[in-house]
Amino acid sequence: MYTLAVCAEMVFLDLPIQERARRIHDAGFQVEIWDWSRHDPTALERTGAVFSSMTGYLRGSLTDEDGAAELLRTAEESVKVAERLGCPRLNLHGTGLDGDGLPVVPVAGGATGPMWIAAHRTLTRLAELGERTGVTFTLENLNTAVDHPGVPFATAADTLALVEAVDRPGLRMNLDLYHAQIGEGNLIELVRRAHGRGLIGEIQVADVPGRREPGTGEINYPALARTLADLGYEGTVAMEAWASGDSDLALERFRTAFSR
Repeated sequence: MYTLAVCAEMVFLDLPIQERARRIHDAGFQVEIWDWSRHDPTALERTGAVFSSMTGYLRGSLTDEDGAAELLRTAEESVKVAERLGCPRLNLHGTGLDGDGLPVVPVAGGATGPMWIAAHRTLTRLAELGERTGVTFTLENLNTAVDHPGVPFATAADTLALVEAVDRPGLRMNLDLYHAQIGEGNLIELVRRAHGRGLIGEIQVADVPGRREPGTGEINYPALARTLADLGYEGTVAMEAWASGDSDLALERFRTAFSR
């Protein structure tokens, strides 16, 4: 049913990124990366790995005209690299993030009405780009309490609302359950609601607290795995988590949590 993937940015940290991708591939998982501009696409191509997702823009934001123009321009660059790697999904956030995951342009007090309108317009254009080029853009929910303070459209509720409002096949939600647990909780009902509306492009997982592999914290991932199986979810579940110790063991814990 669903496919398992692992983010190469967060495991096997003593190895070059292409070697991380190869190790993940050899273990039977698809591979995800973040900012492709920090890597050599040719070296990644040569790994033989199947790439399932990467960052879909380099700079910009959804909330203002100049930021949207830059986001769209760099999204077009991302599409070209995705085509080289055979990567079907390109990930988005409400605004550009720096190396620490903080927004380049933070929004205090939440997004305003004009920001929502601008985000809808920009996401519609991104969806159209995805449909023309055969990729799907995914809008990821984030948490603002621990990792990403000041990011607009961060909650799962906001992300769901935007993706549903755009209502285009080129845009789906990247439902990150780690972020949702910190920000909102009620994960099983959240999965059911998003899946029932046909809005999930991918699901990402890590445990709370610490953003480590499943089985190290408070989230009942086997119960979520059973829910996904019962719903007939056929997409990707990706571990975007730091290994609590040995990376091979972290991958096996992830596999065990989502065995069904």
